[in-house]
Amino acid sequence: MLNTSAELFAKEPAYLVKDTPGGPYRPVLYEKVKQDVDALGTRLLDLGLKGKKIAVIGENSYKWVVSYLGTVNGTGVVVPLDKELPPKEIANLIKRAGADAIIYSSKMKETVDSALAETEGVSCRINMALERHQDGEFSFDQLLEEGMELLEQGERAFLDAAIDREALCTLLFTSGTTGLAKGVMLSHKNISANVYNMSKYVKIRKPGVGLSVLPMHHSYEMTCHIFTGLYQGMCVAICEGLRYIQKNLKESRATVMLGVPLVFESMHKKVWKQAESSGKADTMRRMVKLSKKLKLYNKPKVVRSVFSQLHHSIGGHMALFIAGGAAINPEVIRDYEAMGIPMIQGYGMTENAPIIAVNRDQYSKADSVGKPMPGTEVRIANPDKDGIGEIICRGPSVMIGYYDDPEATAEVLKNGWLYTGDYGRFDEEGFLYVCGRKKNVIVTKNGKNIFPEEVEYYLLQSKYIEETIVYGTVDKRSGDTVVRAEIFPDFEAIREDFGEMSEERVHDFLKTVIEEANEQMPAYKRVKRFAVRNEEFEKTTTRKIKRYKQIPRED
Repeated sequence: MLNTSAELFAKEPAYLVKDTPGGPYRPVLYEKVKQDVDALGTRLLDLGLKGKKIAVIGENSYKWVVSYLGTVNGTGVVVPLDKELPPKEIANLIKRAGADAIIYSSKMKETVDSALAETEGVSCRINMALERHQDGEFSFDQLLEEGMELLEQGERAFLDAAIDREALCTLLFTSGTTGLAKGVMLSHKNISANVYNMSKYVKIRKPGVGLSVLPMHHSYEMTCHIFTGLYQGMCVAICEGLRYIQKNLKESRATVMLGVPLVFESMHKKVWKQAESSGKADTMRRMVKLSKKLKLYNKPKVVRSVFSQLHHSIGGHMALFIAGGAAINPEVIRDYEAMGIPMIQGYGMTENAPIIAVNRDQYSKADSVGKPMPGTEVRIANPDKDGIGEIICRGPSVMIGYYDDPEATAEVLKNGWLYTGDYGRFDEEGFLYVCGRKKNVIVTKNGKNIFPEEVEYYLLQSKYIEETIVYGTVDKRSGDTVVRAEIFPDFEAIREDFGEMSEERVHDFLKTVIEEANEQMPAYKRVKRFAVRNEEFEKTTTRKIKRYKQIPRED
């Protein structure tokens, strides 16, 4: 894939990078990416790392991508690590993976030093920021220079390396504490098939520029953005951090952005907040309603002109938002579309490299995660009377298995089918809808199934609730399971509309908000108990709430 794209798009920009924080973007051409990957891979082989595992850790960067490709395209197996993990967990994962080398950014040096002090076996440390090799650390830049020299001398071990498409390429640890994190083994075929088949549904139009916001250690960002971008000849701008999204969108003239729901939902909230404070909210509501009614999204020029202020605030070139990683409020999708920004969502999991289903860029449904990706067969196992059952899939992207864990592998891989642990259903047109995680389902005494995600959706319709988690708790009097919600309110919105409130008043006010949400649900799904929290929920690096860390044990 890299070789073909380097040939097809040689003189086109593959990446936009910044040499200094806050400075201008500088393009890196496709031919340069290929040269750098070949140079690094050649020198890694020269260091004796053929067939070895190489860990990569750090914030998103061009060097991160080169490290990944320089490892998998002829050297060994890459082990992407989450930079947010504490040193002890990083040490544990390095040990579990059996990594022989680690490549890291300067910001991660202290963490990596602490982690390596607790584990043995890592013979090679490569610092992305060092100018020259020193004190037992290799300089990434110097390795590139030395690799170039070896290539000029005719060294072809990396260039001629045979790639087994079925072989382990990437070892990805799922989020969770190291005791629970599973090592997902993906092959070259798993990832390239995902990129190739997804591209049949979503085509990035020229000049395609994507802003890389999500962490690269995550399969969603790496497969769907970095590699799909590479395959389609797109340019990827490296974002400086979540707080710089709007600034970087403008600077890079980005036309597409992948994100998790929290990113898009917080942007959506800001849009409405700005409209409220400027006194234009009522007008905007009317225009959004009219746009939906008249389907103005079919007339992009008209709708862009009506909502020009929004388009200007994100650079004026945005052509597509893509949401994944968790369920998104479909109203957010409908609002963005009404305002002239096409938006689609997909569904997947690391174990399928990751995409399983995705909406097409030209044919989508806001409530659905789309249709099964070409080449991927999706079924609903043991459906109930409403057609809801566990989502299972098979195809070329299903993982090899879990690393060093045959029991866990046997639980999810059965006769070639991947059992996702998610409940879902199909509509009459073949669109897939995800109802919630199997392990999250609340079962009442009379056998009713309640999906917490559905109840959370109704609660989050209120602008006074920032975040929430719903789970089942046993009512000591009746012995039945009832619905309980942990709520992190939007204190700012409450203060703006009602002034300062005591804790007791906030609690009473939220009770009325919950009652309004309850009115929209059948009696058995209604929230019967709730607690208010003063801090937001702990999240993974892809901004998903760590659900099981938040649910208190039964009293």
